[in-house]
Amino acid sequence: MSLVFPHTFVPWFRAVAPHIHAYHGKTFVVAIAGELIAAGKLNSFAQDLSILHAMGIKLVLVHGFRPQVNEQLRSKGHAARYSHGLRITDAVALDSAQEAAGQLRFEIEAAFSQGLPNTPMANAIVRVVSGNFLTARPVGVVDGVDFIHSGVVRKVDGAAIRRAIDTGAMVLLSPFGFSPTGEAFNLTMEDVATSTAIALQADKLLFITEVPGIHEDLTNPDSPIDTELALADAERLLAALPRPTQPTDPAFYLQHCVRACRSGVERSHILPFAMDGALLMEVFTHDGIGTMVVDEKLESLREATSDDIGGVLQLIEPFEQDGTLVKRSRTEIERDIGHYTVIEHDGVIFGCAALYPYPEARTAEMAALTVSPQVQSQGDGERILKRVEQRARAMGLESIFVLTTRTMHWFIKRGFEQVDPDWLPDARKRKYNWDRRSQVLVKKLN
Repeated sequence: MSLVFPHTFVPWFRAVAPHIHAYHGKTFVVAIAGELIAAGKLNSFAQDLSILHAMGIKLVLVHGFRPQVNEQLRSKGHAARYSHGLRITDAVALDSAQEAAGQLRFEIEAAFSQGLPNTPMANAIVRVVSGNFLTARPVGVVDGVDFIHSGVVRKVDGAAIRRAIDTGAMVLLSPFGFSPTGEAFNLTMEDVATSTAIALQADKLLFITEVPGIHEDLTNPDSPIDTELALADAERLLAALPRPTQPTDPAFYLQHCVRACRSGVERSHILPFAMDGALLMEVFTHDGIGTMVVDEKLESLREATSDDIGGVLQLIEPFEQDGTLVKRSRTEIERDIGHYTVIEHDGVIFGCAALYPYPEARTAEMAALTVSPQVQSQGDGERILKRVEQRARAMGLESIFVLTTRTMHWFIKRGFEQVDPDWLPDARKRKYNWDRRSQVLVKKLN
């Protein structure tokens, strides 16, 4: 019998609670690569998805079946053929896809029907609804290649899917669509999931895939995962990447995340099925486990320019007056504006922070982190912190530090650790105000 320790469980559960409140009644489209099922991870994934369902999240599940179709083709002595990253679906491949889809749908429905005691599925009731929700059209001939029965999504019956999930059912979609004349087309899981998320204007689109996410250094597979990409940054990255042909190519899933966010889906994610519980960690923890692309239609997170000086001054002035921030003159702001990151909504500066590097000590100070009271508790402070961390990493620094008298717990919750003021770089230590007695907090940049 395992023990539950209140000193770890209670703080963890309280930390998760805001996410539970935030996502209740929201719509998630979750897309799983066929490799997840081939790896024997369907049952544990179904358990995690049932937890989301129990928390009131409306779910659409889209499955892929690439390895299963290839296995069917091998059993028929028929080779799998691809071009431009798409399967060429001849008559044999279409039959194989239909057989694979039928078997996978059976396995998925069975996984959500399990109710063994002492498992997350105990007392769970997850009704699975499928149907002809997709209309498709043929890919046709591309660069001289006839894709035959391969298709793309023409239309998603979003109203019918919405009626089903509003009753508490989970909708299951296979990558198949039909033309108005009844002709069947083999689709891609990525196209189906993205088109469905757009049709529903889903709150999240999550790809559970063979890849861990987008690496910060695309040339180094051991570099950290970029846990958050603004849509504009993702678009620039995508434009610089070669056209994907394999699911393991960086642009393969990223292109669909960008398409979804361009079309109104607020957040799209890429995360690995290889890590047990990746879905729960992505949804219910601060940093997540994969890469999230964030739509920023009405706001901009960017480096400051001289045009932002007045906005920054207006933002930080109330916090200087009440003693939260050290007072800075207009001359100082003008001199240092290049060090600032700002976030603006509809042309108004609502948040800022400055980064002052000490390269000889491989660290930098983050100063004047400020978010307007009008938008506090909406995550802007965390997004500014992430951008400042990215700037520091790009400089080759190993850590960032802050000096604070009132917000120590906010930083500790986000990975900072308290140190003695003697830790400070010599140049910063000489300017430390011992009368103010600011706490020094450091975060290592992995």
